[in-house]
Amino acid sequence: MDDIITEHSGSVLRVELNRPTKRNAMTSSMYVKLADVFNDAAKDERTRVVLWHGAGDSFCAGNDLEDFLKDPPGPGKFPQARLMNALLDFDKPLIAAVQGAAIGGGTTMLTHCDFVYAGESAKFQMPFVNLAVVPEFGSSFSVPARIGHLRAAELILLGLPFDAQRASNFGLVTQVVPDQNLLAIAAETARQLAVKPAGALQASKRLMKRPFREQIKAAMTVENEEFSAQVRSDDAKEALAAFLEKRPPRFAGTIKSATAA
Repeated sequence: MDDIITEHSGSVLRVELNRPTKRNAMTSSMYVKLADVFNDAAKDERTRVVLWHGAGDSFCAGNDLEDFLKDPPGPGKFPQARLMNALLDFDKPLIAAVQGAAIGGGTTMLTHCDFVYAGESAKFQMPFVNLAVVPEFGSSFSVPARIGHLRAAELILLGLPFDAQRASNFGLVTQVVPDQNLLAIAAETARQLAVKPAGALQASKRLMKRPFREQIKAAMTVENEEFSAQVRSDDAKEALAAFLEKRPPRFAGTIKSATAA
């Protein structure tokens, strides 16, 4: 079974994360495949808009931790980076329909979307600190820039889950809609965008992103360096072991920062 499914409906490309039994958690190979999907869509004249969603009852539960633990990213080796760059450089409208869990990267990937429709069941979380790592996909810059430092600190430093309405209040989603109408509403927006002049649409998106593109790209680079340092720490090993064993972690000592002076 393909873990990423694509389908054209006119000039709208539907992209589905397809690991419903794993809440669509991402493996290293899925990051590479998804990056290829966006890079190909950027060059494909048939594609004017992308609609992105998950199979089953979740959008994306972030990294598949079992796959992640087999080969944690080291310096200069970060499979997510290919997808990060593809999303950052994607100038066509990108719409996400989010149902159920959107955890870790499942939340931070959404910061690169132009429209985010959340079903009433959607639950978001950025639990990076809880796992003794750091945010990614440029979210250490984009989330505080969008919602302010105090709100970002609450979401990133505490790492607590938050519901669709709170995400809407913070400006992280476009609209909260009934679960049963989620895909239909997102697809209608995709259809509306698909009939607009493609050149003006893409140029307008580039203009809106231009003031922040380099800052987000710089944030991604530093995040990846910091993530690679933190993920090999004793605290990260303990956090991941505790998560898999379903017990509270027992942290000790300090973590050396890749960005410390």
